[in-house]
Amino acid sequence: MTMLTRSLDGLSDDDLDELTGRIRGGERVFVELRPGDRAAALLAGAEAVEVEPLTEWFITLADRPEAARLEREVPLHSGLRHLRPIDGEVQIVATCSVRFEHRPVLTVRRLGDGVVVGSGLDATAARAHPVIGHFIDRLLAGRDEPTIATLGVAVVGYGPFGGMGYTHGLACTETEGLELVAAVDTSPERLDAARADFPDLRGYDDAKSMAADDGVDVAIIATPPVFHAPLALDLLRAGKHVVLEKPMCLTLAQADELLSMADAAGKTLTVHQSRRWDRDYLALTRAIDQGQIGEVFNIETFVGGFEHPCRAWHSEATVSGGAVYDWGSHHIDWILQWYGAAPRRVMSNHHTRVWHDTSNVDQLSVWMQWDDGREATFRQSDIAAIRRPKFYVQGTEGTIEGHYRPLRNERIEAGRGHLDGWHHHAEAPVDLRLARYESGYGITETTLPPAPHPGWGFHRNLADHLLAGEPLAVDPRQSRAVVAVLEAAHASGESGGTLIELPDLEVP
Repeated sequence: MTMLTRSLDGLSDDDLDELTGRIRGGERVFVELRPGDRAAALLAGAEAVEVEPLTEWFITLADRPEAARLEREVPLHSGLRHLRPIDGEVQIVATCSVRFEHRPVLTVRRLGDGVVVGSGLDATAARAHPVIGHFIDRLLAGRDEPTIATLGVAVVGYGPFGGMGYTHGLACTETEGLELVAAVDTSPERLDAARADFPDLRGYDDAKSMAADDGVDVAIIATPPVFHAPLALDLLRAGKHVVLEKPMCLTLAQADELLSMADAAGKTLTVHQSRRWDRDYLALTRAIDQGQIGEVFNIETFVGGFEHPCRAWHSEATVSGGAVYDWGSHHIDWILQWYGAAPRRVMSNHHTRVWHDTSNVDQLSVWMQWDDGREATFRQSDIAAIRRPKFYVQGTEGTIEGHYRPLRNERIEAGRGHLDGWHHHAEAPVDLRLARYESGYGITETTLPPAPHPGWGFHRNLADHLLAGEPLAVDPRQSRAVVAVLEAAHASGESGGTLIELPDLEVP
C-alpha cells in the first residue's frame, strides 16, 4: 500500500500514468486531496473544492460493509476539504455535517485490481483515529464482497445470573456478526436461567454434545481454570474456534499444546482478557504510549482489601490454580502489555495468616525483573485494611498513581428505611494523578480521567477477526507469556520465594 500525503500538483503525465498502471495492477493508495491538485484529483476521481479550518468535525461513515462494528459518527480534530466526485465510478464513503449539510470527505475508487481512497481530512489525523483509520484500512483492503455473516456462539459454563455466561450473551446480542445460540452447564437450573435470559438458546449438559452442534462456530470456555486446557483441546479438535476465559490455562506446557492444536486445526484461539478494555487501563496506556512520563522503569499494581475471601471455587487452589491465577491474570497481562515484553526473572512471596478455611493464600506479591533492569510488582491481598494504590508507575520524567474508589449505593425504601450496599472496589475506573518534574520549575500535576467507554471491544474484535480477517486484539502468544509468569510465581511462592529464571517468551 502507498500512502500519499504530499501534494501531487505538478506530477508529470508520464509519472501519473505510471502510478495509475501500478494501481490497476493491484496497488492500494491513500491520497490527501487539496484544491488545485490536478494529479491527485485525476487519481482519486474526486477534487477538493472548499477548505474549512482546523477544528473538531463529526465524520459520518456510510452504511456499507466496511463500517461493520464501527461507530457510524465520530469526532475528528482535523482540517477539512469538501470533495466533489469527477468520475462516475467514485463512491462517497464518509461525509461531514457542515452548517446542517452533509459534505463528502472520503471517497473510494476501484481501478482495475487496485483501490484509491481520496481524503478531504488531514491524512495523519485520519489514519491515527481508531475508527476512521480502521475504516480506511478496510477500504484499502478492497474486497469485492466483504464477508457478511453471523457466527453462532456457545458458552461452556454458563454460570449464575449476572455471571460470565450472561455477559458474553449480552455482548453477542449487541455485537454485529455474533449470536449466542447455545450454553453448556451441568446445572439444569442454570440452563433454565440461560433460556430465560436468551429464549432461543439451545442448552446442553456437557461440552461433547454441544461440539456436535453445527450451528456453533465459536465456543467460549467460562469454566473454572483447571478445566480450560482439556475442554479447549476437545473443542478445537471438534472444529470450533475457542475463546478461553482468563487464565488461558495453568502451565506453559498446556499453553504450548493449545497453540499447537489450534494451528493444526486451523482454528482461532484467544483469551478473554476483558480488562484490557477497562477505562483506567486505557487512560494509563495512552499516557505511557504518548511518553507523558518518559521511559517507564517501575510498575506496581495492587488489588484487595481486608475481608473474608470468596468461598466459591475461586479460593480453592486445586480448581483455580491458586490465588495468583485470579487477579494476577489481569494485572500481569497489563504489565506485559505496558512493557511490550516478558520478564526474565520472577519471585513471589505468599502469606496465609488469617483465613484458614480456603486453600488460596491470604496475600501474595509477585516481583518481576527484565534484562535491562526494569521491574514490576503485583500484589493481591485479603488482609490489607488500607488499600495500596491500584497503579503506581514511574518513568524517567514523572510518575502516575491511581487509587481505588469503592462505590456505595444508598437509598431509602418505604417500610425498610435506609438501605445501602457496596460494589466491588475494582469495578469503578479510577482517576489518574500524573506528576512531572520540570527543570527550573519543579513538580507539576495533572489529573487524567478514565478513557471513554470502549463498548464490547473484545467481542467486536473477535467478529472482525473471524469475519474480516483482521488481527486479534489478544494474540494467544501474549496469554502464553502471562501463563508462564503465573506458573513461575505460583511455584516461587510455594517454595518460599525462590527466584525463577524464565525462558525467552514472545509477546507480539
